[in-house]
Formats: sequence, C-alpha cells, structure tokens
Amino acid sequence: MSGYPPPPETIRGRVAWIFGDDFDVDLIIGVENIKYYDADVLRGVTMQAYDPEFVDKVEPGDVIVGGRNFGYGHPHYPPLVALRNLGVSAVIADSFSPGFWRGETYNGMPLITAPGISEHVSRWDPVEVDWRRARVTLPTTGTTLEGTPPSERVTKIIEAGGSLRLLLAEHRR
Repeated sequence: MSGYPPPPETIRGRVAWIFGDDFDVDLIIGVENIKYYDADVLRGVTMQAYDPEFVDKVEPGDVIVGGRNFGYGHPHYPPLVALRNLGVSAVIADSFSPGFWRGETYNGMPLITAPGISEHVSRWDPVEVDWRRARVTLPTTGTTLEGTPPSERVTKIIEAGGSLRLLLAEHRR
C-alpha cells in the first residue's frame, strides 16, 4: 500500500511558506489542477502563483504555516499530496477548517494548532515541532508555542501513516 511514512518524533525543518487567514489550499496547485495526483504534474504546478522556484527550495522536514481557518474551501487532497511529495512534513496554523483537518488527519499529515504561529515566524525560519505535544519551538528567537495536542486516536492515525493503514493494521489482528 502506498502512502507516507509517519513523521519523526520531532520534525526539524524550516518555514517554507506562510499563508494568511481563510486560505483555500486548492490555490497551492491551482484550482484547474485539483484532479491530478501524478507527482510530476503536481511538481510542475505547485506554488506557481506564489513562488515559481518553491519546488526547488523546499526541503524534507520543512513546514507550512497558516493563519486562522487554514484549509477553508473544499477539502481536496492533491494540494497537500503535492507538498508532501516535496518533503513538507507538517502544517502549523492558528486554526484549521474542520473539513480540511478531517481529510488531512485521515491522510496522516501532522496538523498542529498553535495560536499566534503566523505572527511569530518568517519564511525560512528554522522550526522544531514536537507534533505529539503540539509544541513548536523557534530556535532563532527561543520562542516556544504550545498548541492542543492530538487525541490518542489521532496520534495513532499519524503514527500509522493515515487512517486506512491504521484500520488495516487493527483488523489484521
């Protein structure tokens, strides 16, 4: 079964991009591309409206930061598939749209709610994320933001690499 490996205990990377409030993730790849899952197609359209060189700058472990209600709109999966294919390991936001949160949690993406995050970071700042504790540390400033830790079930989903993997593992027993 394909999918993404679970994240390390502590995600260490950089803030690859900061989106504002009520951001519709479809814009990451362009609304006209929301039906594609092919990695090469997605790589060619990811972040083109924001930074055409983004795909060459992002590194494994980097994170995306959002404002309030991140993921607003229709919860399509290809935008985050595109970011994960590039190595983005987590999304940290002031808050998440419920539909986006459900869908990406199902897919095993660590989503950390850390109120105030968008006001404390700049692009390419180093960041350390203890996703189990929802603790975000900004080494440059020494700031630590505490969010709401995931429930035990959500932790298991992320550790398994997504809900489908967890359910299959639970029912194989």
